[in-house]
Amino acid sequence: MTTTEQRVAPTALVTGASSGIGRETARLLAARGYRVFGTSRRDHPDDHGVTMLRLDVCSEESVAACLDEIYTRTDHLDLLVNNAGVMHEGFAEETTLEEAARVFDTNLFGVARVTNAVLPGMRAMRRGRIVNVGSLAAWVGEPGESYYAASKAALARYTEALRHEVWHLGICVSLVEPGVFATGVLDVAITASRRIPDYDGAREASHDVLHQSLQRGADPRKVAELIVRIAHERSPKLRYGAGRDSRWLPHLRTLVPQRAFDYLLRRSFGLPKGNRDKNRPET
Repeated sequence: MTTTEQRVAPTALVTGASSGIGRETARLLAARGYRVFGTSRRDHPDDHGVTMLRLDVCSEESVAACLDEIYTRTDHLDLLVNNAGVMHEGFAEETTLEEAARVFDTNLFGVARVTNAVLPGMRAMRRGRIVNVGSLAAWVGEPGESYYAASKAALARYTEALRHEVWHLGICVSLVEPGVFATGVLDVAITASRRIPDYDGAREASHDVLHQSLQRGADPRKVAELIVRIAHERSPKLRYGAGRDSRWLPHLRTLVPQRAFDYLLRRSFGLPKGNRDKNRPET
């Protein structure tokens, strides 16, 4: 393929492209002239000019097979969008460590598996773009989303370190942190399997807030438009917020005193009040 052809038809890989942000991103990239490979854990028909491939980001063998298939059809990848992820819903103590490990295996290590498979080609070209889709949950440990928030916070730090490691090779790495969008993430969420009576009430309150919030979520196409813009920026930034919450939540989190922030968070989730005297050490 000639240099001119590469410029005219850049190639992109979008994981988790069967629904939500991934689907909208893949469609929009295809409409903008990219040759797009989208992935899904299950067989999925090609969609709006997007070639769909099967990929389980939790499997080294699946990642290798997917990339082998891609490289039989093209000799380069210009853009990787790591969008595949899984939601976790459950209080920390009620979540088994096996369930927590599944969250991290998808949201952090899954990103690393695909990225490691794509980087050799980008290093050889001395160019490329990687966009990881995180979450505003990385900024706040919201009740009922403990391991999800932790996995997205870990993804943020991984993205930042990777960005510096590959910068001199001409590869740009960025993180998009969406707020609340209607992506259907709860349909395939990993839910805590245990129920501890002491959390009754608090669990239901946080559950209701989360579900009501997502039901009012914004159009995921807005996130897709941001990702496509990042792909074309001359010098993309590290972090990009998406959605109204992204305009104020990071500032609120860093500027408001912790005690005041705790009060606001607990109130917004309708959590029961505790007895402060019981938390004081005996003298």
